[in-house]
Amino acid sequence: QVQLVESGGGLVQAGGSLRLSCAASGSTASINIMGWYRQAPGKQRELVALISRGGITTYADSAKGRLTISRDNAKNTVYLQMNSLKPEDTGVYYCNAVRTIGVQYWGQGTQVTVSS
Repeated sequence: QVQLVESGGGLVQAGGSLRLSCAASGSTASINIMGWYRQAPGKQRELVALISRGGITTYADSAKGRLTISRDNAKNTVYLQMNSLKPEDTGVYYCNAVRTIGVQYWGQGTQVTVSS
């Protein structure tokens, strides 16, 4: 089992920055991929960014150039640095972890609200 706890969400004005963190506990040695997903009001959950244990990253087009995912394997923590935030970045951000056996886990989510 893996437990994920997100932090760092909040209210920010357009153009501002936030840094999200997600700390994993439990069977962390078997975690391969970690990532962030966003669910905007009335919409489906969508991918924001992924990072492998080796540091290979994948971004949604909307995130490229503004959002940066990073990972500290020693701390079992993944981060999402969000700069130049836009109102359309508003939503609940969920941390995701996928173990090498294919099982995935979700955090409880953290709210990000960007005001115009």
